[in-house]
Amino acid sequence: MTFHITNPMDMHLHLREGDMLNAILPFSANIFSAGVVMPNLKTPITTTQQALAYKANIESNSPKPFMPLVSIFLTPNLDKAELQKAKDAGIKILKLYPKGATTGSEGGVGDILCEKTLHIFELAQDLGFILSIHGESYGFCMEREYEFLEVFAFIAQHFPRLKVIIEHMSDRRSLEMIEKYENLYGTLTLHHITLCLDDVLGGALNPHLFCKPMLKTPKDRDALLQAALSAHPKISFGSDSAPHLESAKLSAKGAAGIFSAPVLLPKLVALFESHNALEHIQDFLSNRAITHYALSDFPKKDIILERKNFEVPSHIDTPLGRVIPLYAGEILPWRIKDIHL
Repeated sequence: MTFHITNPMDMHLHLREGDMLNAILPFSANIFSAGVVMPNLKTPITTTQQALAYKANIESNSPKPFMPLVSIFLTPNLDKAELQKAKDAGIKILKLYPKGATTGSEGGVGDILCEKTLHIFELAQDLGFILSIHGESYGFCMEREYEFLEVFAFIAQHFPRLKVIIEHMSDRRSLEMIEKYENLYGTLTLHHITLCLDDVLGGALNPHLFCKPMLKTPKDRDALLQAALSAHPKISFGSDSAPHLESAKLSAKGAAGIFSAPVLLPKLVALFESHNALEHIQDFLSNRAITHYALSDFPKKDIILERKNFEVPSHIDTPLGRVIPLYAGEILPWRIKDIHL
């Protein structure tokens, strides 16, 4: 038995840089037609010149045709001239991180609704940018996304022509928000629709499942899963695949991020099949993103999966050390058979 997915899109992807990028890029670039690539590198991508250089680096190292949708790291110093330059270069996504909220966000925005940032939102609206936001407050870890929803509401109300993405939704109450405001959309990860906090802490501590936003309750997981299975019209797939060295995950600080790229399509097909929802996976993995982000001229791919066991590797070797993938060592009932370009 085989199953086809055409032009899968990953609308939230961490590819890192240097040796790490070269080691993990094929897991995404071989399979996906395009992906929104995050700008929170060691030196954040805050200018058009940096973004174009990063795009060229990804393209030159990609083993198969792949369209990296690079984004600009939003800082209070972003001005109209730089935004216009980015637009003219074909860059359409701004990424906002609350300062210190997650990996590589130290240079993010401290006061989201300050005068400078609101002016950037106005410029972004006028120029037709998409504003993607890591939406978390600085409150109790399980309530941070919910507490940030009031910021999303403010932006949606005051900038109604600005398309805003609630990235990697982890709280079921975010679903209510995207349904309330026409210009609010969301992305969903594999880990937030299949796992909850019990998987991190319920037995022994599993640092490889520590991420931000945190995995939350079974009710949150199940509500988000249903939104994915039904291919909610305002939700795109975005893996938030984020590789960290095993040593960093096991360190005292415990790096936040889950490397899901090696398992995404086999696991998602198995998941949708188990819920009798395979008819919706093409919309969830591709069609919604093409519409929401107005994509065109991307590399065309037909991914053929077959119903044969796939053992998820226990680790991925990189020149810097080992990376542990999501569902390491598990046996999945589907595997990728072929990729037609």
